[in-house]
Amino acid sequence: MKKVLITGVNSYVGNKFAEWMDNYPGEVDIDKVSLRDDKWKDIDLSKYHSILHVAGIAHVSTDPKMEELYYKVNRDLTIKVAERAKEAGVKQFVFMSSIIIYGDSNQVLIDKNSKPNPSNFYGQSKLEAEKGIQRLEDEAFKVAIIRPPMIYGKGSKGNYPKLAKAARKLPIFPDINNKRSMLHIDNLSEFLRLMIKNEEQGLYFPQNEKYVRTSNMVKIIAEVHHKNIHLTKLFNPALYIMIHYKVSIVNKVFASLVYDKEMSRYKEDYNVNEFKDSIVATER
Repeated sequence: MKKVLITGVNSYVGNKFAEWMDNYPGEVDIDKVSLRDDKWKDIDLSKYHSILHVAGIAHVSTDPKMEELYYKVNRDLTIKVAERAKEAGVKQFVFMSSIIIYGDSNQVLIDKNSKPNPSNFYGQSKLEAEKGIQRLEDEAFKVAIIRPPMIYGKGSKGNYPKLAKAARKLPIFPDINNKRSMLHIDNLSEFLRLMIKNEEQGLYFPQNEKYVRTSNMVKIIAEVHHKNIHLTKLFNPALYIMIHYKVSIVNKVFASLVYDKEMSRYKEDYNVNEFKDSIVATER
């Protein structure tokens, strides 16, 4: 049985992964640790096979006063933990990065040739953390970097719960033909399980099997709650203008942003939940 340490006791991804592993008794033994103070430095890391590093500050602020803290936590602390893990003989370090390192340009498709281009200090702090831990990698210390798209599921934060609230409350919603890469938390948890089981290293881009159209997703959410919502193209001209000028809130909801599906293929299937089923599971 592999011993795994999850950094970040309040992490949504970390806690959901721990719950998911209850489906696989005997495969891993999980511990969690907070990095909010220096007590983690007293832990004997040598007993762990893998570290799942999900501790960090989420993309919740663009306040310039927060920039130093983002780099301190998302970059410096990540590198520090990885350095100590390597010194202790940990075999694998799994780091949760983000699609946001590609920035908020009008880039629609991210493929193997796309270059990271962060547009804010959150994305830049994640990218610099990636570079810092990649330098530590050798034959004895494997580094796996995960760049997921929008993660959603029961209890998730971010854009999904806002859209779900709109689906429950609004009588109409814009009908824009966009495409988004998304990742249900169960699919991510299964992917992480496979990363650790197979002792993987390198860059990974997991996503749901199918792209998501925002208006279709909102309609499915409404149906789960037995609500009628009318999709309309009335607002599309104005929304397309705002997408062109990169109005943040509009871009996050209605602009297209997908990973090339070839980037997300893996030798084992990790898509355990089909999209509609994942929405039902999330909303109920």
